[in-house]
Amino acid sequence: MEIEGLDYNTQREKLLLPEYGREVQSMVDYAMTLTDRAERQRCANSIVAIMKRMFPQPAETEGYDRKLWDHLALMSGFKLDIDYPYDMAEATTIASKPEPMAYPMKRIPVRHYGNMMFEVFEKLKTMEKGREYDELVRLAANQMKRDLVLWGHGSTDDEKVASDLAGFTDGRVQLDLSTFKFDRVEVKEQERRRGKKR
Repeated sequence: MEIEGLDYNTQREKLLLPEYGREVQSMVDYAMTLTDRAERQRCANSIVAIMKRMFPQPAETEGYDRKLWDHLALMSGFKLDIDYPYDMAEATTIASKPEPMAYPMKRIPVRHYGNMMFEVFEKLKTMEKGREYDELVRLAANQMKRDLVLWGHGSTDDEKVASDLAGFTDGRVQLDLSTFKFDRVEVKEQERRRGKKR
């Protein structure tokens, strides 16, 4: 349905800096059509003053004026021919998009233990036995037990943890379940936390 004089923002040109709105963009577009340089300069000063009123900042905010002038240059596509109070070379870096980050695509045998636990398993394979080794084994076994409870993977018994720990450390870590004491894991507390995540 086409109604004369009625258009939607989705049908209009996309704004480069939508936080200032379409009216400020229209003012910038108007300033670019002015032929007199002095008039363009006055118009640009007025636009920056309006932008400052739209988003007031404390007077001591460092670099705020520069940021507004950079935004004015961006909205004009760097085509507004005026005397900028700052060097506009840095404004081009604002417009550039960062390179996409590579997502780590490590494959782990079971997801419920997570990548960090597999780093611990690797460390346990080569670590010298001693007090620090024993403490890391204790922490790893208790974390594995909590993970099993949290993810609800059927068996959360101590034998499963001992078996997994031995398997993922290539048999180096053998838990003696007759002497090893797991921390107490509250199943209700773990389920409550899982419910919050959803």
